[in-house]
Amino acid sequence: MTTPRTWRVGVAGLGTVGAGLLKFLAERPDFAPAGGRAVVTGVSARSRSRPRPFDIAGLPWFDDPVALAASPDTDVFVELIGGSDGPAKAAVEAALGAGKPVVTANKALIAEHGAELAALAEAKGAPLLFEAAVMGGTPAVKMLREAMVGDEVKSVAGILNGTCNYILTEMEATGRPFAEVLAEAQRLGYAEADPTMDVGGFDAAHKISILAALAFGCAPNYAAAEIEGIEGVDLLDIQLARDLGYRIKLVASADRSPDGVLVRVHPSLAPLAHPLAQAGGALNALFIEGARIGRIFIQGPGAGSGPTAAAVAADIADVMTGATRPVFQAPAGQLKPFTPVDPSKSVGRAYLRLSVKDEPGVIAAVSETLAEAGVSIESFLQKPIENAPDILKGGVPIVLTTHAVAESVLKAAIERIAGLPAVLDRPRLLRIARI
Repeated sequence: MTTPRTWRVGVAGLGTVGAGLLKFLAERPDFAPAGGRAVVTGVSARSRSRPRPFDIAGLPWFDDPVALAASPDTDVFVELIGGSDGPAKAAVEAALGAGKPVVTANKALIAEHGAELAALAEAKGAPLLFEAAVMGGTPAVKMLREAMVGDEVKSVAGILNGTCNYILTEMEATGRPFAEVLAEAQRLGYAEADPTMDVGGFDAAHKISILAALAFGCAPNYAAAEIEGIEGVDLLDIQLARDLGYRIKLVASADRSPDGVLVRVHPSLAPLAHPLAQAGGALNALFIEGARIGRIFIQGPGAGSGPTAAAVAADIADVMTGATRPVFQAPAGQLKPFTPVDPSKSVGRAYLRLSVKDEPGVIAAVSETLAEAGVSIESFLQKPIENAPDILKGGVPIVLTTHAVAESVLKAAIERIAGLPAVLDRPRLLRIARI
């Protein structure tokens, strides 16, 4: 009888996920379905003395994660450092260059350097797995890389950042403004001290860039993503959108057309009854649309020690079972060029909020201007606001939604409306999610 193999695991990065992984492997070293054991034989982090929920005193310590990756006592290298460059990239390259399997939760690294790392991994015959990089413990990566290979994916869209979803949910539920809810999210640990990556939409853009590559068989192209965060979402828009039957969510989407691929992250309106609108708090949710299968919806926790560590462990199990497949849906040398679509040519519906003078003829002037620009109004809302916020500049709000229109036409219309004498500020534009 063959003795089950012991896999020696080196873990770089001992934050929330790293601590969760160490705890899991200590409790269940023989978790892999095909047998064998996974034992941590080295760790690395910025600080050795930092208080942690898991005792690392008995584990070999490496000041340099590259040295851990190259160590002869490391069979599988787990990178949980974060960041698209620096020590994380150097350590992953060192492990792959030595032919060692790499498991990472680093979405920035994969989104920005995925193609070159895939080429290195496949040249060396080393798995590069990153289930935990997108949606934490919810298997979005496996769904696209494995379950959808028999179909042609047309689009992916969803909520990919739990911090933003928590903030928008709390703003609506409590009536508090963005800055106040963000401060609370930081106190609770949902948001970093510097929340730019989350609230600026960049974290979601990294994730949707990875999903687009998996869905469409192309190399990740984070630089081509159109990104808008939630910093500009005002409580007034959340309230008015709800009056119109919508809820504002940060939606990340990737759509394929004959012209190429359009990757976008925007605050968008989802109908109140839609599953994306129903995903509250820090949940993540994703729609995948295939030509044969149709639409698939998955939802689950997008972060946290337990869920993300579970996704890392699942990738380690794949390594232990000898599962092999391309890093993305096709071998690195066969990945299609990522042809970005000009966002100005995209067609969709929109929400516009205007602050106008309270005088006769304003609505007629706005309607005529939109009609002349080629924009058709779907619905219209004029609602008195008590204790009007400063963003209205002393005016009253008019809110309208449009029928589907090209982005270039819509933006040209906004410029014309902004020039009307009765309009006090530039109209606020939010997209209505195409889901």
